[in-house]
Amino acid sequence: MDGDERWRVLRLHVEDQVPLAALARDAGISARTLQRWHHLYRRGGIVALDPHPRADTGMPRTAATTVAFIERLALTKPRPSLATLHRLAVVEAQRQGALGPSYSTVREIVLALDPALVTLALEGPTSYRDRYELVFRRRADRPNQTWQADHTELDILIVGANGKPDRPWLTTVEDDHSRAICGYTVFTGAPSALNTALALRQAIWRKTDPTWAMCGIPDILHVDHGSDFTSHHLERTAIELHIRLIHSIVGRPQGRGKIERFFGTINTELLAALPGHLGPGSRKPEPALNLPDLDRAIGEFIATYNARIHSELGTSPHDAWVAEGWLPRMPDSLEELDGLLLTVPKSRTVQRDGIHFQGQRYLAPTLAPFVGHTITIRYDPRDVSEIRVYDHDTFVCVAVDEAHPNLRLSLRDIETARRARRRELRHSINDRIPSVAARVETQAVDPAPHRRRLRTYEED
Repeated sequence: MDGDERWRVLRLHVEDQVPLAALARDAGISARTLQRWHHLYRRGGIVALDPHPRADTGMPRTAATTVAFIERLALTKPRPSLATLHRLAVVEAQRQGALGPSYSTVREIVLALDPALVTLALEGPTSYRDRYELVFRRRADRPNQTWQADHTELDILIVGANGKPDRPWLTTVEDDHSRAICGYTVFTGAPSALNTALALRQAIWRKTDPTWAMCGIPDILHVDHGSDFTSHHLERTAIELHIRLIHSIVGRPQGRGKIERFFGTINTELLAALPGHLGPGSRKPEPALNLPDLDRAIGEFIATYNARIHSELGTSPHDAWVAEGWLPRMPDSLEELDGLLLTVPKSRTVQRDGIHFQGQRYLAPTLAPFVGHTITIRYDPRDVSEIRVYDHDTFVCVAVDEAHPNLRLSLRDIETARRARRRELRHSINDRIPSVAARVETQAVDPAPHRRRLRTYEED
């Protein structure tokens, strides 16, 4: 009987005031059923009279206590196997004097449980949140308003510095508005504040590749709670560059979903085609690439990624970032940026043949006055062909590795620096000699004022 038929019967009681007992007798419907219809009508109107299918439609009729017993076991951590559930359900039904359910009935009861309920009960709130909780997604209003930075361990083995297989990491900085990759760094070993600084340095400063236009200082930098992202140095750098640093909630990666999707793209589209990929079925692949090879491959892939159409934006990340033309906020100089980001300060003493560092010698004519002095150097671990020299936090010069392929110092440069230093010292000596000579002559003419009298005491 559908809802209209039920209403035609119940209307006699609602509108014509026919008692339910008389109506039940005349219509051949139980008074209890009419009372239930009347209750539904009062709560939801005529629409509530429409019949609703049972939740257990198509399932064998099993005692409610047995169903509850099976569901309770199925939501218990760790969940028993179906065979164990069936055996325990039969024992429980026999204890209550009822007919035990079949194996297929137990299976249907378990499969009918709400997946969200099962996830929460068996895997915990974190898995439930990541799969079933509603997420609010937003997009930054303009380029460089919000950047995201994060690390991932790549699914590939490379030849490490010691010749053994090593698994590298990737740090990436992504613009939230355009989805453009602004900077990255590939490294081995655990993530550190240095790797974050190197990726930010590349992201902020202008690139040598004119097609990689992304640069500038973001208004907001969104990071997680890793030790490198919560370092005091990164906080100080953010203050100096006027960047608002936002840390995601611990254990809640949803706020970094966009950059996580890029990491998935790297693993599936790039690394799967490279030797040494750690994919399904490859238990121990043979590494063939070294770190510079992988760095070049990732750089080429990022160039392609920034130029191709993004499915959600309808345009390329490059075009979305460039938009109709605008000027990003930039640091005053690369030296200023390096002073804030490159946090690898090392103290070195300037030797006669330059600065010795990591088995190499670095020279610059400007170092001539600092021979024998202790200075501070800062360097980019990805490119040790040159180092930046500081004296008490004051930038002095860029010293170049003597084996640098493009920037070699000539003997003429070194001799010019030597002569300039000698002239400076000669001038300083000549300025001091007259005053020293005058003091010596004065002491020779009248030595008495400097002669001490012998003290005598009463007992002598």
